[in-house]
Amino acid sequence: MFGNYLIGLREGLEASLVVCILIAYLVKTERRDALGPIWMGIGVAIALSLSFGFALEYGSQELTFEAQEALGGSLSIVAVCLVTWMVFWMRRTARHLRAELHGKLDAALQMGTAALVATAFLAVGREGLETALFVWASVRAATDGEGTQAPLIGVLLGIATAVVLGWLFYRGALRINLAKFFTWTGGMLVVVAAGVLAYGVHDLQEARFLGGLTDKAFNITTTVPPDSWYGTLLKGVFNFQPDPTVLQVTVWVLYLIPTLGLFLAPVGFGRSVGLKDQKATDEKADSGGKAAPGDGGADGGDGAVPDGERVRDGARGAGSRTVGDGG
Repeated sequence: MFGNYLIGLREGLEASLVVCILIAYLVKTERRDALGPIWMGIGVAIALSLSFGFALEYGSQELTFEAQEALGGSLSIVAVCLVTWMVFWMRRTARHLRAELHGKLDAALQMGTAALVATAFLAVGREGLETALFVWASVRAATDGEGTQAPLIGVLLGIATAVVLGWLFYRGALRINLAKFFTWTGGMLVVVAAGVLAYGVHDLQEARFLGGLTDKAFNITTTVPPDSWYGTLLKGVFNFQPDPTVLQVTVWVLYLIPTLGLFLAPVGFGRSVGLKDQKATDEKADSGGKAAPGDGGADGGDGAVPDGERVRDGARGAGSRTVGDGG
């Protein structure tokens, strides 16, 4: 359940940050008239993500066993590839995410309502589709046909926590070191992804797409019974299997060690943008719209990731109540 909670929290928080940045920027630049299209795009993205998740869950039930295993294994591998790309992408771009979104939003404001809807839809929709696919693969791996709802509950609790955190960021009631948050959660997510990948390989073996189903690397079911509390805990957090095949263990090791090493390595993951360059980029993005009364450009309100690290969103009163850049 914890692994699935982590997925919901991590993915949900990314989407929440995107929404906060878009909305806070429009409020700050006194373009509240554009909030409607933004919310419309967000709503469409959420609806599409939910529909995709339902299609995966209920569409696969109509297939034969081997077809289900082949589909599940293939999508699990795709989900791992997407989530791996996502954690590295966020590690690289979190420092200038605000400026990037501001630039896209400025261009959309000039193009009209349809462009605003599309901007919000694409920004949130990508996160939603990735989340739906990875959650489906992870829940499927955790339940293993047992029908328990605990993994799904974990995901929903994680998403709910992310929504609350996003609201607190927007209101200025919470500050968090996003660089460290995404580093720690990203590392844990790589471990979860390794388990999903191993389970996906097992699915492909059961579908007879890959061989070696009977070649067990080890079997410790008597030491770690799957129905014990610690067996359930290991499976829920790491997708641990007490009797994996040789191919599963090989794939797990070949994915986890190099991926986690690259992700945590300090080389190449330092400041992607110098502080002065980042401030200049943020000021350029902030100047794209009309400045709110009493707002001093980029420094007038803390950005989504000021100095590449922290979120601090707040309301600023200057005539009418103005909200600083949200993260």
